[in-house]
Amino acid sequence: MSTALIKKPQTALIPVNPAQSLESYIQFAHSVPMLSEAEELELSQRLCEHNDIEAAQRLILSHLRFVIKVARGFSGYGLAIADLIQEGNIGLMKAVKRFDPTMGVRLVSFAVHWIKAEIHEFVIRNWRIVKVATTKAQRKLFFNLRNSKKRLGWFSQQEIQAVAEALNVRPQDVVEMEKRLNAHDAAFDAPAEAGDDEVFAPVQFLESSEADPGEYIAQQQWQDNAQMQLTGAIASLDQRSQDIIQARWLAEKKATLHDLADKYQVSAERIRQLEASAMKKLKAAMAA
Repeated sequence: MSTALIKKPQTALIPVNPAQSLESYIQFAHSVPMLSEAEELELSQRLCEHNDIEAAQRLILSHLRFVIKVARGFSGYGLAIADLIQEGNIGLMKAVKRFDPTMGVRLVSFAVHWIKAEIHEFVIRNWRIVKVATTKAQRKLFFNLRNSKKRLGWFSQQEIQAVAEALNVRPQDVVEMEKRLNAHDAAFDAPAEAGDDEVFAPVQFLESSEADPGEYIAQQQWQDNAQMQLTGAIASLDQRSQDIIQARWLAEKKATLHDLADKYQVSAERIRQLEASAMKKLKAAMAA
């Protein structure tokens, strides 16, 4: 069987992408006729014996409605149902690839494990940025603990003990997982409208390369020294050259060559020459 069949549930195999139009996808999935036991057996044999891709497609399409049903059971985790369905479709495709018609069971009974396994992994990866369950035992406790909670709020001691006995885990494991389930993710950046002391944000505790006091002082000293050199270099020019530099480079409203030519009753070209000569002297003074 082609590996593309496993990795790409959004391809032509499934004409409607649930992420694009969930309602249309669900309508399409329920419009596909369900297979009889005899039809399913025949298609499975064709797939196993002849690697019949068309048979695989019919097996998958006829079970899309079942994936939707399973995915809806995970809707309480705050994840998009369309994403859950797509992950379930991957599990369905893996199940179809591995299904042995000689086992004597229907495909739906075999596929449910693969569908739930893919959705489980997706929930664990995406339910929260900080992973709440990393080991197999923690994952089992994660899903079962959510189902065991009958009310909002924290477990009482009696409830903790009851859940621990029912799930065959230690009471402290139940308490730890409940803490993780009730924890809230913190935004990395503080809200724009929040003050420095109003909210915790991890970004506030990162080292900043711009906050090095030594670098800041060195930069400030260099700027002060450059300013003193420039001031001294300008003072060494004659009065007309100083005026030209001031008007052309330092004034808020810059003067044109023609403005200064009218002021000094010379040509604009002469002003340009004086400006170039003054700039050359300033560069030499700054480089000394």
